Order: sequence, then C-alpha cells, then structure tokens
Amino acid sequence: MGTLTETEFGTAGNGQTAFLYTLTNKNGMTISVTDYGAALVELIVLDKEDRPVDVVLGYDNAAAYEAGGASFGAPVGRNANRIGGACFELNGITYPLEKNDNNNNLHSGTAYYNKRFWEVEEKSGDSITFVLYSPDGDQGYPGALDMRMTYELTQDNTLRMKYHAVPDRDTVINMTNHSYFNLNGHGSGNVLKHRLTVDADYFTRADAESIPTGELTAVDDTPMDFRKPKEIGSGIDVDYEATRLGQGYDHNWVLKNNGKFAKVAEAAGDVSGIIMEVWTDLPGMQIYTSNFLDQEPGKKQAVYPRRAAVCFETQYFPDAVHHDNFESPVCRAGETYSTMTAYHFTVK
Repeated sequence: MGTLTETEFGTAGNGQTAFLYTLTNKNGMTISVTDYGAALVELIVLDKEDRPVDVVLGYDNAAAYEAGGASFGAPVGRNANRIGGACFELNGITYPLEKNDNNNNLHSGTAYYNKRFWEVEEKSGDSITFVLYSPDGDQGYPGALDMRMTYELTQDNTLRMKYHAVPDRDTVINMTNHSYFNLNGHGSGNVLKHRLTVDADYFTRADAESIPTGELTAVDDTPMDFRKPKEIGSGIDVDYEATRLGQGYDHNWVLKNNGKFAKVAEAAGDVSGIIMEVWTDLPGMQIYTSNFLDQEPGKKQAVYPRRAAVCFETQYFPDAVHHDNFESPVCRAGETYSTMTAYHFTVK
C-alpha cells in the first residue's frame, strides 16, 4: 500500500484554492496530481544511480496552469486532437465546434477540460479519482456525462490512467493525456537522444493543417519507422512530408494492439537510464516532440526549449468522425466509455 499526501497548490483566477495530491509507492516513485484540470504535475522515478528524477514537464501552481498554453500533464476531452472543419454530423444532426486551430477544432476548443476544477471522488494511498460533470452542449457536443479519470500508482512502478463515462445521448468521446516526458529530467534540455520504439507499421497521413487524409501510410523506409529502437533526433529533421509539415514528429501512429491492452511503445533516457513502456487499449497514439515549445517557463525555475519533451497521446485517430475506415469515437447513449493507458518505468 502506498501513501497519499495533500497540500495546497495556489489559487485560480476565480479565487478557488487548488490542491496537490501526491502518491508514493514502496520504491520511492511518486506522482503528484492537482484538482485544477486533473493534471499530472510531477512524476518522480529513480534513475540508474538511484537519484530521483522528475520526468514530466509542468508548472509550479494552479495560476500557472491556468495561464499556461502547453497542456502540460492535461487530460484532454471531450475529444482529443483535431476535427476537420470544426464540425461533425451524428444521427443526421450537424454539430458546429469552435475553430481554434485554423479552420479546425483542436482538443475540443478553448473551453478545455484542463482549465476547470475537477472534484475528488475517491482517494487512497494507491489511486485518486477525479470527476468532471460535462453538460449537454458542452464544447458543442451532445449529451451530458460525468467524466471520471483515475490515476493509479502500482507497486511495480506503473502509472495507470483510467477514463470512464456514460453519456445520456449519443456523442463523441475521445480522451487522452497530454503529459510531456523527458526521461533525463524535466529541465535537462531536449529529448533528441532518447531512444524510441513504436509497435506500428503505419501512420495516418495528414495535410498541412494536420488533418488526416484518410490514408494509412506505411512507415517502411521513412523517418516514421520506429519498429526498431532509434534516437528521436535521427530522422526528425529529414525532408519528408510528415516531419516537414509537423516541424518534427506530430502524427498519429496506427497501433497493432487490436483493441487489447498491450505494450505499444518504449522510450529510454540516454543519460538517466530510465526506460518507460507505454501500454494502451486504444487504436492510435499521437507522438508529439514538442516542436512548438519555445522557452516556456516551467516549474522549479526551469525553462523548456523546443523539443524538450515527447508526448504519447493514446487515442482514437484524429478526425475519426469523418473517416469510415477509422475506428469510431462515437459512444452511444447509456453505453460505457472505458479505456486505460499505462506508463511502466524501469532502469537500465
């Protein structure tokens, strides 16, 4: 059984006090999460020298999370990633969404889930569950629901993220977590020397606005091929359509887990020796190498440069509502949306 501590985490603009909840396991691994945005603020693991290393980017307090634009550690919903044209049709009704990324909708518009207070529903030494009520019409989506997100820290150094909701109308649900990982430490520079493996033969080709064309492109003989471990930086600036348009990696890989909870990726810090496995039951994973970070002020006086981290955003494919060949993110009224992603840590 782990331990749980609770401390104040500053106040948001509305005057409400935020709290930081820290879970610690028997090995000294800790995670800290806040009820402001249900964000993951710290994730501390021991490196090969048994030194504690905080491997996620973040901010110092609730006010900084409220002001920040990088979605550090954030649960993203009701729909993560992009919807082309900022609208979709469901049951013959067209639902317009906010255009906040060119003419498209990104991360459900600016009424972000991570800019709201979530309620702590349950907590123990091993896990904490946050719940957010999302009413009918929230962000433009039909149907009311209680979105539950659970962070669980196991005794074998695994962080599990679980999502659960039951909508009262047919709707789109596609949650992810936008944590930025640097396995050498959050303030240690860029991640170009991290070695990355991704169990994917294809990625979803996208246009200049990062909207999928519907085509699944083979990774063979491209910089997108991570089926064998290689450094992130080895192909990130190659003159290839995907990396050119994304200004680095910012694409969705087609996972081979067939809907089953399985290991889909592994990253290794070149300095720390920390290895992180990514497990999920979702069909896609957006890998984003923080190409648009630009000297972002972070926690503990860190300043995060471009490519200071890599995100592993497990999800349904971007713009899946417009592509019949993509697995549908529609959740029917009364059905249960339930998914889990986990990050397992070892050292070498």
